[in-house]
Amino acid sequence: MKSTFTKIALATAIFTTAFTSLASAKDNNTEKSVVIVHGAFADGSGWDKVVPLLQAKGLHVVTVQNPLSSLANDVDATTRAINAQKGSVVLVGHSWGGVVITEAGDNDKVKSLVYVAAFAPNEGESVTDLTKNLPKAPWVSSLIADSGGYVSLPPQVIAEYFAPDLSPAQTQVMAATQGPILAKSFDEKVHKAAWKAKPSWYLVASQDKMIEPSLQRQMAKKINAKTSSVNASHVPFISKPEEVAEVILAAAAAIK
Repeated sequence: MKSTFTKIALATAIFTTAFTSLASAKDNNTEKSVVIVHGAFADGSGWDKVVPLLQAKGLHVVTVQNPLSSLANDVDATTRAINAQKGSVVLVGHSWGGVVITEAGDNDKVKSLVYVAAFAPNEGESVTDLTKNLPKAPWVSSLIADSGGYVSLPPQVIAEYFAPDLSPAQTQVMAATQGPILAKSFDEKVHKAAWKAKPSWYLVASQDKMIEPSLQRQMAKKINAKTSSVNASHVPFISKPEEVAEVILAAAAAIK
């Protein structure tokens, strides 16, 4: 009988310790939010694998649905999401979203920036400026423009360049749900570079066919980011969600 009571007591102690550790981990993330800004030719639903990984650690997560109608409009949408949070914010941007967080990150609530295969311009720079000295990407000539000046990617380009490490079924869904972007947005220059005052993280997608990995590394160095790399296409948040979540969690953990 005594042995049985001892085993019960030991099991209770282990359970209590594990529960306390989990509660403590979540308490450490209390009032911390992650605001995710998607890129061009996409929407916020693409982050559906990363979001639950962050939520499991006690973080509040919001994905911004960018209108993709101008840099100013995307910054406004992101700023509203930031201001709606109760505490400190980790601001995450993918691709074009990196331009948006560079400008929108100049907000007192934003404590850290995370660039995921993203553009990281300086003040007075645009996407066009960042890529002007590089060979023209082969997918650019395949862009489809509508009568309003918005451009999108055909399904075959998404499969070959945007997300070649995903299944055909996944790329077909991405083609159907993509958000067209006003083409002249790529010429818009940022007015503020939040990375100059905020700690930054950069995840390089080493197999990216949309943004040259060499350019990603150059931008990461320029902004003095804590840099890591993942063996993935332009959409590591879909193909390698655990690696992406790990970088975001590191940025959140750095907030005191």
